[in-house]
Amino acid sequence: MHVPDGFIDAPVSVAAGVFAAGAVAVSLRGARRELDERTAPLAGLVAAFIFAVQMLNFPVAAGTSGHLMGGALAAILVGPCTAVLCLSVVLLLQGIFFADGGLTALGVNITVMGVVTVVVAYAVFRLLTGLLPRTRRSATASAFVAALVSVPASAAAFTLLYWIGGTTDIPIGKVFTAMVGVHVLIGIGEAVITALTVGAVLAVRPDLVHGVQGSLAAPLKLRIDGELVDAPAATRDPEPAPAPARRSTRGFWITGLVSAFLLAGFVSFYASANPDGLERVAADQGIDEKVEEHGAADSPLADYGVGDIANARLSGGLAGVIGVSATVVVGTGVFWVIRRRKEEPGDAPRDRDHENA
Repeated sequence: MHVPDGFIDAPVSVAAGVFAAGAVAVSLRGARRELDERTAPLAGLVAAFIFAVQMLNFPVAAGTSGHLMGGALAAILVGPCTAVLCLSVVLLLQGIFFADGGLTALGVNITVMGVVTVVVAYAVFRLLTGLLPRTRRSATASAFVAALVSVPASAAAFTLLYWIGGTTDIPIGKVFTAMVGVHVLIGIGEAVITALTVGAVLAVRPDLVHGVQGSLAAPLKLRIDGELVDAPAATRDPEPAPAPARRSTRGFWITGLVSAFLLAGFVSFYASANPDGLERVAADQGIDEKVEEHGAADSPLADYGVGDIANARLSGGLAGVIGVSATVVVGTGVFWVIRRRKEEPGDAPRDRDHENA
C-alpha cells in the first residue's frame, strides 16, 4: 500500500511528514532500550527481510494482489520503536531508489505503513499474550491476529488522511468500504507470513523475539499427591541462558540474510503482477486522477528492475539483491549507531561525579 505522489494534497502530506518525523525521533530514543549488541544486527536483518518479502505480491481477489507490510512482524521480533525505524528505512530506500511510494508522500507512507501497523499490531499482540497461556503456540497465534488486524487498520488510517486531504472528490464512505474490504483479505496473507516467520524464530531462538521476552518461561512444576505445584525456588535453575547462544547469533543472521536474498532475487519473479489493494481501489474509485509521476522514475532501479538489462528474470532478481544488500547495510549501520549511543547517557553522570569528587 505504497501511496504515490498526488493522492494526498500538500498540506496534509506535510503534516503527515511532521508526524512521521516525530515518530521516528521518539523511536530513535526508544530503540536504545530495545537494542543490545546481539539484536542491533538482527534489526538490520529484519529490515532487509521485510524489503524482500514486500516484493512477493500474492493474489487476494480477481485482478488484485497484496504484499506484506511488515509492521507486526518487525514489532514482535525487535520491538515497536525499532520496528518503526525498520519500516522507515525500507520505505525510504524504496522511494528513493525503486520509485515505490511517492517522495512527497513519504511521511504518509511512514505514518500509515510504519507507525499505525506497528502500534496496532504490538498492542494486540501484547494484549493476547497477556491473556493466553504462555506458550509458543499462543505467541504464534497472537502474532497471526495482530498482523491480521494491523492491515485494515492501516487502510483505515489512509482513508482518514484521504478524507482530510484527498485530491479528488470521492465519497469517503466508498473509499473506506473498498479499502478496508480488500485489505482484510490482504491481512490474511500478512497474518500467515507473520505467524510462520515468528513461529520459526520461536522454534530455534525464542530469546531473540522481543515480544515474548520473559513471558515463555513458565515456573517449574512438581506433581505432589496428584497435584501440580510450583517447585521450590532452590530446585529451579537460576542460571542465565548459556553463553553459546550468543555465538550462534551469527549463524542465525547468515541464514536469515540468505533467505532474504533468495526471496528477493529468485522467488520474487513468481510474484503476482496484479495491482495491489490501494492501486486497485484507486483505479476503481478514481482516486488516481491526479497521480503525479514519481520523482525517481528515472532511477536505474525503478519498478524493481535494473535498467539496460532486457532479461526480466535477471533484471528483477538483481534489483532485489541490490535492495536487500542496501537495506541490510543501511539498517545495520543505523541500529549499530543507536546501540553505540545507548551507553552515553549512563556514562556522563559517572564522569561528572568523578569530576566533582
